[in-house]
Amino acid sequence: MKLQVAMDVLTTEAALELAAQVAEFVDIIELGTPLIKAAGLSAVTAVKNAHPDKIVFADMKTMDAGELEADIAFKAGADLMTVLGTADDSTIAGAVKAAKAHNKGIVVDLIGVADKVTRAKEARALGAKFVEMHAGLDEQAKPGFDLNGLLRAGAEARVPFSVAGGVKLDTIAAVQQAGADVAVAGGAIYGAADPALAAKQLRAAIV
Repeated sequence: MKLQVAMDVLTTEAALELAAQVAEFVDIIELGTPLIKAAGLSAVTAVKNAHPDKIVFADMKTMDAGELEADIAFKAGADLMTVLGTADDSTIAGAVKAAKAHNKGIVVDLIGVADKVTRAKEARALGAKFVEMHAGLDEQAKPGFDLNGLLRAGAEARVPFSVAGGVKLDTIAAVQQAGADVAVAGGAIYGAADPALAAKQLRAAIV
């Protein structure tokens, strides 16, 4: 299972600082949507230039103009970018077309999708490299939230998937046991007093 850091910082400088701290322990470096909106896609270019050996993930959350937005992200240096699962099939297909042209990949983010299992299978059939079983920060803040719904959906869908939303040291083993291809840790890393140590501990917990 790969480890992905989701960097929900707001400046290119902060992203480069965080990436430098954790790069040796992670496989995928994600520039979160707030970062891309605040700093622009030049942040993607900067991170890719600093870490050319890492998979750089642009969390675009594209909802329309899939081929165009994917093309922009890949030209900026992204290896993977996200399209929302709630988008029209044609949007996902357009993004996949751009990904094939650049030899890159599309991740379909299932945030806000009620039937994640069905949509995961559809997204994979449309050409997604994998799907993201994702609970956003707002959803995680609701009383009673836990990761188990995402894990069950991932296990049932039987397509390559990542898990994002509440991945931390005491849940990462369950993420792996559910069969996830990628565990996405955000706050557990960037919110830690020592992000490098947090990333190292998460890496060590993957067997």
